[in-house]
Amino acid sequence: MDYQARQEKVRSAIGDHHLDGLVVTHLPNIRYLCGFAGSAGVLLLLPQANNVFFADGRYREQARAEVVGAAVVIGRKSPLVAAGEWLAIRGRTVKVLGIEAEHLTVGEGKLLRKTAGPGIRMRPAPPLVEQARMLKDPQEIANLRAAARLGTSLFEVALKTIRPGIKEVEVAAEMEYAARQAGAEGMSFATIVASGKRSALPHGRASSARIPARGFVVCDFGVILAGYCSDMTRTVHVGTPGAKARHIYSAVRAAQQGAAEAVRPGVRIGKVHAIARKLLSQQKLVQYFQHSTGHGVGLEIHEAPRIAAGQKEPLRAGMVITIEPGVYVPGFGGVRIEDTVAVTERGCQTFTSTTKELIEI
Repeated sequence: MDYQARQEKVRSAIGDHHLDGLVVTHLPNIRYLCGFAGSAGVLLLLPQANNVFFADGRYREQARAEVVGAAVVIGRKSPLVAAGEWLAIRGRTVKVLGIEAEHLTVGEGKLLRKTAGPGIRMRPAPPLVEQARMLKDPQEIANLRAAARLGTSLFEVALKTIRPGIKEVEVAAEMEYAARQAGAEGMSFATIVASGKRSALPHGRASSARIPARGFVVCDFGVILAGYCSDMTRTVHVGTPGAKARHIYSAVRAAQQGAAEAVRPGVRIGKVHAIARKLLSQQKLVQYFQHSTGHGVGLEIHEAPRIAAGQKEPLRAGMVITIEPGVYVPGFGGVRIEDTVAVTERGCQTFTSTTKELIEI
């Protein structure tokens, strides 16, 4: 990873917004900028001076091994306090400091202001790092593709495990065990296995409910590999589906395919969402589509951009997003189909290439 190039890009943006520095506290942003993968740290980006990374003694060896492009300061106090005290003593060129307001609590903000002293004015900064993270470099694309490949293999585990009477959590456990055996660092999020009427819950995490003799089973899952997340959803049907179930599944599949086919550079993000809604509206099911069509994926399972109504930003090559429309009918069941795709110069490439035919178990 070219961490120094990433830092220079963000440092330039800091200056463009009339800031003398940016204190980065959101751990995925820190990892993106300097490579540190620990659970506590603060990175201070300074356009007019060397960058500084702060950690406590627990991360002495890890920080020195992982951090690129910043001086490492190991202190006895919390990284935030250490950063504030460093600014108070050595931050002579810093008059206006940008903070990640969306990731800093009120209490943390007060602590930073107190330790940095009255000579520094703090101001919420735009999401500069998140904006940079939207466009993945070739190594990130490779990592995301590898994570998706591992994640996709778990669908076969689900198909072998799902049967009437088994608990949803047992299906999830088999999938998660297989993921760990295959080398995953963890799951991207709590695995969703929602069956029967529970499949109408968009985020129906695996429960102790037993899979019924007939009905949909929504499986939404992903893994973390080399720090990067995968995300996919497939829906199967236990028993023979009736006409209503087939209609819902067919409509969602068409909406997912139509939205994916619209993904290419220059297309406004909101249009992708509008296409999915239009196709479901034609089938008189749009009232059961309750969420956005997708989101960015990377070091976090939910990143910018958000594939939703009103999003006017154009898609750009290098973005990696999900396409995941769904229909959720209370008291009956639901269907979601989700792929992770990378925006390319000519269209998009799908990372999660498992069948989307309706599978009957």
